[in-house]
Amino acid sequence: MKKFLAVVLALAMVAALAACGVSTETSSAPAETPAAETQTPSSEAAPAAETTTTSTGIRLFNGKIEIAEPLNHAAEAYEAATGKHVEVESLGGGVDLQATLKQYYQAGNMPEIFVFEGAPDLANWSGMVVDMADQAWAADTDAAFVDETGAVVGFPYTTEAIGLAYNKSILEKAGVDPASITGPASMKAAFEAIDAKKDELGITAVIGYCANATELYWSTGQHLFGQYLDAGLARDDTTYFDLMMNEGKLDTERFTHFAEMVDLFNQYSDPALLISGNYDMQVSGFAAGKYAFVTQGSWIGSSLTNQYKDQYAAAGNFECGYVPYCFEDGIDTILTNAPSHWAVYKDGNVAEAEEFLNWIAGPEGQAIMVQEAGCVSPFKSCTVVANDPFAGPVSEYAAAGKTSAWHWMGQPSNMAQDGTGAIFQDFAMGTETVESFVEAMASVIPTYCG
Repeated sequence: MKKFLAVVLALAMVAALAACGVSTETSSAPAETPAAETQTPSSEAAPAAETTTTSTGIRLFNGKIEIAEPLNHAAEAYEAATGKHVEVESLGGGVDLQATLKQYYQAGNMPEIFVFEGAPDLANWSGMVVDMADQAWAADTDAAFVDETGAVVGFPYTTEAIGLAYNKSILEKAGVDPASITGPASMKAAFEAIDAKKDELGITAVIGYCANATELYWSTGQHLFGQYLDAGLARDDTTYFDLMMNEGKLDTERFTHFAEMVDLFNQYSDPALLISGNYDMQVSGFAAGKYAFVTQGSWIGSSLTNQYKDQYAAAGNFECGYVPYCFEDGIDTILTNAPSHWAVYKDGNVAEAEEFLNWIAGPEGQAIMVQEAGCVSPFKSCTVVANDPFAGPVSEYAAAGKTSAWHWMGQPSNMAQDGTGAIFQDFAMGTETVESFVEAMASVIPTYCG
């Protein structure tokens, strides 16, 4: 397996999983910057200008816009406690984070703490991040990112889960037992049963699935594609990931079964959402009870109780649950992992950045991250549990040992945005059959892998 050394969650830690949620913050991010217009930084190249940090302030570059508001609150609480300022810069919604960071580097404006997703992103900053193995938080987690040299370079601010989320109330009214969904035939039967009662149930569609390649390439090309790579496997099983990364190949039989499930989603999703929709439409629609299922992970839990609380309340504050993406009989796991990590830039205010991270990992920081951001704490000493509609269901899977790791973070960082996301969209538009979707995906993978 090529340079993918992110430490996956040990089962003991996974047993504490709840759901990572979404805040009410909206992005004030600049327009997405094409990667082609940036230059790849080098550890030997000097920044173009002096950095803008001071001895009493640091900057955190956050790529998870959903938790922007709680992070700002955490920064305020930290400053109140220590007198030291933390500026939180949150970007998301399709912004190319690594391209933005490269521009910051060239301008001599690097943040002290910045987000990265897996080894491909980290490769951009080789030799420019701090080994934090000596920090107190590092001994309190099994979810730190360890690079190929053994250095602890990634701080895990949360863990997340990905499964096929459902509205328990709708399934009950439709007479569908989620426990009965154990493979492709039973999933199809459940969709058909719900669709037949769509008007009676007052729903718009069976599933809220969006394949908009501009808005949600990360959802299709990373999270959903990741089910093909890992669903049903032991956490340390990288069979299909290795086949893709080392040989540039897909397992045709397994991927065909996966494609048949995606085809089912295409057929039963909300037509207004499927091609031209966006994340807000998808999640708010689920919160409002428009869909029985939605293809998003545990991070949407806090959205239901915060950003979309009015819609959620009007829909009855329904219970949520997960079924596995069981595109083959026997797949009985959901995927869990740290979605990304924070690194510390070695030429910034390292001491203050490390001090802030230790505070975030401590009681005050974790109370905000878990209770307000709805994050699942990766720290063993944390006893705070999120008040989140997905907390119980995810914990049940974890306690039963029914979780797989996710390895999509180890795929080339531009593969979903520039390659696979568009193929999911074509499939949703009806320009691909199951067979041609498989062929198209098999053709594009060697462009990035192998």
